[in-house]
Amino acid sequence: MYALGMRGILDLAAYVPYWRLNRSEIRATFGSGGGKGTRAVASFDEDTTTIGTEAARLLGSVSPSSLWFATVSPAYLDKTNATTIHAALRFDSDVTALDWGGSIRSGVGALMTALRGNDPVLVVTADIRDGLPTSADESSGGDAAAAIMVGSDSEGPLLAEVLGMGSATEEFIDRWRLPGDRRSKVWEERFGETRYVPLGEEAWNAGLKDAGITAAEIDQVIITSSHARSVRAISSRLGVEADKIALDYSETIGYTGSAHAGLALTGLLETVGAQKTIALLSLADGADVLVLRTTDAITKRKPVRSVATQIEARADVAYGKFLSWREWVTLEPPRRPEPGRISASISSRREDWKYGFVGSRDRTSNAFHLPPARVSMKGGAVDDMDPAPMAAEIGTIATFTIDRIAYSPSPPIVFAVIDFEDGGRTAVEMCDVDAESLKMGDRVEMTFRRLFTSDGIHNYFWKARPVRDGVAK
Repeated sequence: MYALGMRGILDLAAYVPYWRLNRSEIRATFGSGGGKGTRAVASFDEDTTTIGTEAARLLGSVSPSSLWFATVSPAYLDKTNATTIHAALRFDSDVTALDWGGSIRSGVGALMTALRGNDPVLVVTADIRDGLPTSADESSGGDAAAAIMVGSDSEGPLLAEVLGMGSATEEFIDRWRLPGDRRSKVWEERFGETRYVPLGEEAWNAGLKDAGITAAEIDQVIITSSHARSVRAISSRLGVEADKIALDYSETIGYTGSAHAGLALTGLLETVGAQKTIALLSLADGADVLVLRTTDAITKRKPVRSVATQIEARADVAYGKFLSWREWVTLEPPRRPEPGRISASISSRREDWKYGFVGSRDRTSNAFHLPPARVSMKGGAVDDMDPAPMAAEIGTIATFTIDRIAYSPSPPIVFAVIDFEDGGRTAVEMCDVDAESLKMGDRVEMTFRRLFTSDGIHNYFWKARPVRDGVAK
């Protein structure tokens, strides 16, 4: 049995993008593909780094020793993507930031490794699922991220204590994608079932044995996999009633790859009560099982923005726009020059502003400066400023303009002047908004996005989006 002690989950959250694609539009366009329900769609200015950041921002105060980021679709290769999340969260330099990547299994693998360790670790998982138009991957996939803070009860009250784990691994060809390819390929489903079901049963039995419980003591089970046939087949072999199989979000969000275990676990822990025994079974290049028991602390937790809330707060995206966002089709851009690449040296000098959205406040006059300044606008004091973190602040649109000429992958661009409730004013780009319904006085919150990419460099910064559910970050 693993020497886990009182170790488990301190906090967790998930981020679901605002946009949804109705699967029926796929068949209406091409005469094939599609299906029922919707899938979550990351906007043109989102990637796995930005949605991973947004998931982590929904957590309470976290103080990890390490940040681990797992994704199948990283924004960079060679360069560590976790360092961008690290900067956006304004972690100290002694917090290690590492990438886990390349496979769906990396998400649950990072979580289980963190639970086996001794240090507090923030595990962030994110995926943007893609596939050829009309393919099963396109329609059944979904985009989302999850953030799970792992530690021991010495770091704070645990929401769920880990009871045991089990794994089973075997090399076989099920799903693969060569470096540089955009689409994944899959083997015939019946073959995958012959591999996944025995491995799932082996891992399941090992996890129950490690936890010292029987299947009858499980209150809820989460099963995640890109291999839907195996999920259906193994559901009846676990020794639990059908009504104990938890929601898998396939109808509303879609399968989100390496993020799906964290997404489903978050959704379940947001609704399940205290002293419940839950099990997570992930089938991806093998099988992994995690057995947890919720604590009384979970009844006192109020998520900043639950998965259910984000499912409800949504807008439809047209299939043609979805295809252009994913660059399967190329639309004529505005007839303006594309932006040039950003400066690495300037970005480094302005890290707190660029990645953390930190302004400055004059100690004497209390004047806000966005972006931060050395010289105060009131009184002219020099280098007498305190940092003013603004990423979590709520603002109000003072004025805005809709620009249909400036270069954008998805015009028009909406620029707005934002007045923040606690002081400060700045001009930013808006996102996740219907330009025609926007009005002055609307409340907005900040979100971490990608402005553009030039010469292979992503220009990350902050945008504003409407506050739709009345909940501030």
